[in-house]
Amino acid sequence: MAADDDRLHVVCPHCQAVNRIPTARLEDRPVCGKCKQRLFTGSPVALDDGSFDRQISRNDIPVVVDFWAPWCGPCTMMAPAYEAAAATLEPQVRLAKLNTEEAPAIAARFNIQSIPTIAIFQGGHETARQAGAMSQEQMVVRWVQSKIG
Repeated sequence: MAADDDRLHVVCPHCQAVNRIPTARLEDRPVCGKCKQRLFTGSPVALDDGSFDRQISRNDIPVVVDFWAPWCGPCTMMAPAYEAAAATLEPQVRLAKLNTEEAPAIAARFNIQSIPTIAIFQGGHETARQAGAMSQEQMVVRWVQSKIG
């Protein structure tokens, strides 16, 4: 998991710069070396065509992506639980959201058949997937923790 010895690569959610953070300092609210904003905000990161691949392939921490759309009732129902899970799981895990209406090519690339779908990416590869809404923060947290071990 570590990029080199005791450092992790963490992609900034604001400017997409890749930062090397000592593992022991991950909990110390690190800031981006380029834009000086916090690397972890306690909220899911909004992904798009330009940021998706960088976030899932360059982060050494697992990235959990919620594939959703604004017209989807179960997606909006799950949003508060997913938001709360981000605050609980960071900085060991990055939670992100991808609007499939705005990034249909990415949704097609990962064969997203229904939304919401949550997928975990580690080292640029999908390692787990769950289709359907999870209504409680604890459900999201438990599912993610059970998959990243």
